Amino acid sequence: MKPIHLAALALLTTATTHQQDDPLTRPIAPEAAAKWIGPQAPVRVYGNTSLVGFEGMNVALIDTGKGLILIDGAVPQSVRSVEANLSKLGYRIQDVKLILSTEPHFDHAGGLAALVRDSGATVLAGAWAVTALKQGMSTPDDPQAAWLVPFPAVSRVRAVKDGEAIRLGSVTVTARATPGHTPGSMSWTWRSCEGRACRTMVFASSLNPVAADGYRFTKHPEVVASFRATQARVRVMPCDIMFSAHPDNSGGIEKYARFAKGVRPNPYIDPGACRAYADKSATALAKRLADEKAGKAR
Repeated sequence: MKPIHLAALALLTTATTHQQDDPLTRPIAPEAAAKWIGPQAPVRVYGNTSLVGFEGMNVALIDTGKGLILIDGAVPQSVRSVEANLSKLGYRIQDVKLILSTEPHFDHAGGLAALVRDSGATVLAGAWAVTALKQGMSTPDDPQAAWLVPFPAVSRVRAVKDGEAIRLGSVTVTARATPGHTPGSMSWTWRSCEGRACRTMVFASSLNPVAADGYRFTKHPEVVASFRATQARVRVMPCDIMFSAHPDNSGGIEKYARFAKGVRPNPYIDPGACRAYADKSATALAKRLADEKAGKAR
């Protein structure tokens, strides 16, 4: 074996250290994240739409024929797994052109900066969320602001309006403002087809009325109004197949398990999913408000 020149060895060591200590993929809140990012095989759910995320965290993929669209980015330490799941489906991270964000919390947006760097893609989000994404932290008007942790700031991000249509290749994705969980939460809808059978797809933002200790929704009627308006909107949203940001909030864990076993008809096809999702949020909000009034909320 030829001896390795000391300079070359130093360069190799530096490169290896840099790779191991990537500031954009350093773990955030590892104990909490471990509950969400259990490994899950990627699956093509319907037509051009796949899931490339985790047991407790959805990341969706749309193949437009002219590039890929990702929805959400999970946590920084999960980025390599997302990219590996893309490869398992025959794609490359460099094929991703757009990344759509549901909310600027570390569990859904923490991996965006690394995914943007690796792909060259642009992140699209609601105007309020853009501010939070660029600074790597939600703003003080977020009900969960007091207990959130910072995440890598996203440099390449553009604001979209409610109802704005985003076109790439053969796909049009529409932004649907769904504030409440955060002031700028955004859901996304599009159509996927298998032959002549086309389905309306929804990737829904979190609608869970949770807040940091000491926060009271009863003191923020504007936030309660946002939740109720969003619940009403989602309840009537055309919705053949729905993914929620956290799959356990919409029966996604059970649907994935049945789909992976080959159960047919497709377990993800559920025209009542959006209505059930909105109703679950409304029930949780009513309980939260009642607990606050009874002095039971933390």
